[in-house]
Amino acid sequence: MNAKITPCHVTSDEAGLPVPDQRSSPVPEVAEAAGVVDLQRTRAPHRARHRGDFIGEGGRWVAIWSLRLILFAAAAYIVGWVVGKMWVIALPVALAVIVSTVLWPIAGWLYRHHVPAALASMISLLVAFGVFGGLIASIVPSVVDDAPALAEQAEEGILSIQEWISGPPLNIEPEQLNEYVQAVAGVLQESSDRIASGVFVGIGAATSILITLVLSLVLTFFFLKDGLRFLPWFLRSTGGPGAHHVAEVLRRQWKTLAGFIRAQAIVSFVDAFFIWIGLIVMGVPLANALAIITFIAGFVPIVGAFVAGALAVLVALVANGLVNALIVLGIIVAVQQLESNILQPILQSRSMNLHPVVVLLSVTAGARLFGIVGAFLAVPVAAMVAVAVRYVGEVLDEKTADETRHLQGTDDDVGPDDVGPDDVGPDDADEDAESRSSPRS
Repeated sequence: MNAKITPCHVTSDEAGLPVPDQRSSPVPEVAEAAGVVDLQRTRAPHRARHRGDFIGEGGRWVAIWSLRLILFAAAAYIVGWVVGKMWVIALPVALAVIVSTVLWPIAGWLYRHHVPAALASMISLLVAFGVFGGLIASIVPSVVDDAPALAEQAEEGILSIQEWISGPPLNIEPEQLNEYVQAVAGVLQESSDRIASGVFVGIGAATSILITLVLSLVLTFFFLKDGLRFLPWFLRSTGGPGAHHVAEVLRRQWKTLAGFIRAQAIVSFVDAFFIWIGLIVMGVPLANALAIITFIAGFVPIVGAFVAGALAVLVALVANGLVNALIVLGIIVAVQQLESNILQPILQSRSMNLHPVVVLLSVTAGARLFGIVGAFLAVPVAAMVAVAVRYVGEVLDEKTADETRHLQGTDDDVGPDDVGPDDVGPDDADEDAESRSSPRS
């Protein structure tokens, strides 16, 4: 039997079987490009991957995400640098937003009762001034009544301290004490230039604080007056689906910030209440005034509680002696530790949906970067960032669920007629081969 050979394409081997001519057959990649063959179907199976392949894939993934994290860190550093340079503007804006969340229930109630926006904002600010002035007015009478007695007790306390110093175990003579006082006065006179410069720095800082407060009040008025127009203006100006996402994030952040202020007010009230009870029990004068000062100072983290507590201990020392002052100090420290380590993290974590560890770390970082004001603003900033991150997670979950439902719907639409030869598995191919090779009955 002679085999018919196609020129240039088929040759015969020693057994006479036709085989492709290697010299004239097209290159596999060229054939695939020309549509002659499918390289993925004719290529030999891939080899089993070894450790180097997996290490390379993992290293590539780590390198990509490391570069992304570096870019994120650089962007955060740039934002922090800009905020630091614009702190004179950023601080009044932040304070005005916080005050606006406190006064918004009053302004919103007036808006719903058809009060003009400007008048409603002014009434809200006047109510705030009235409450603050009422607290100050409640302090003044008790201070005026107890001030003379405190002055006499202070003189007696100074005399008792001098007697204690002159007695055992110190045994310091009055002449030696006068020498120490004169030495201290000499040091102060030598440092007069630095003290004067420090006074001027303090005056400049006080002036800056006053300007910041005035600017914050003006911004608060306009935020209350025109706050309802901001989101509609933002949506009209930007448009697109991204604007709606940003608007929703801003709404949630506003609610979270209001929750933070309520939680901080509750913490300050609890702190002032228990310290007031301790002062009453120990017979410390000016207990009502000290409690109100503690409540107001509670909104200023770290320094506020320290100053209020030190003032209460000083009054107890002057009025009732050292032992009473030490007991008052123990009460204040216990209440403040309970408030700062248990009550405040729990309330703030619930109102802002933040873990207590996040609250503590954010306060520490804010104090380290921006001082006392940074410690006060760190928690609401962390809460707003967490709100944005959670919203992004919700959007991603929604998109993932939509894609999953779409794929499930596509699989349900595939019928028996839609199954091609590529969809036949190994088991189905074996069954088909057996049915063809079996004899017909």
